[in-house]
Amino acid sequence: MSFSVPTLQTSRLMMRAPTLEDFDALCAFYASPRAEFVGGQMEPEQVWRHLAVEIGHWQMLGYGRWTLVERESGKAAGIIGLWNPAGWPEPEIGWDLFEGFGGKGYATEAATAARTHAYGVLGWKTAISLVAPENHASRKVAQRLGAKRDGNFNHDRFGTVEVWRHIGADDLNEGGMEAYA
Repeated sequence: MSFSVPTLQTSRLMMRAPTLEDFDALCAFYASPRAEFVGGQMEPEQVWRHLAVEIGHWQMLGYGRWTLVERESGKAAGIIGLWNPAGWPEPEIGWDLFEGFGGKGYATEAATAARTHAYGVLGWKTAISLVAPENHASRKVAQRLGAKRDGNFNHDRFGTVEVWRHIGADDLNEGGMEAYA
């Protein structure tokens, strides 16, 4: 099976395939307190395997999470995109921003591009985002995306997380987020 990860661009961001060159940035992320809401800190060996999972997700499902690059600086700013490993309740749009890149609207901007790709290219009809109850910043991103709270999901590693349902593809096409309000 061969595949090609599409590169997406917004006015401020590039979303490209995760590669080995992202290893150091991912190690820094998973060694920082920012990893608290995504399973906690990891040793470099665990990060290596996690990066392989990110790359393999694309190979196995034809979609996955992109490395988020700030176009102005060229620096990796996070990892964001489409996620649905075994055991997940539904296809998810997820975002993890690296230190120094939060609070700039990057998660909302990139998640919007990822959702557009999921609906327009992959044919998804709906998507969710899973948010740790204590992660107020991610909850705000979900709300800015027009997602609505839709119960909880109990994950054996992450515990109970909130399910945020995104506006469906049909509703988005019929009038944007206003149709979902």
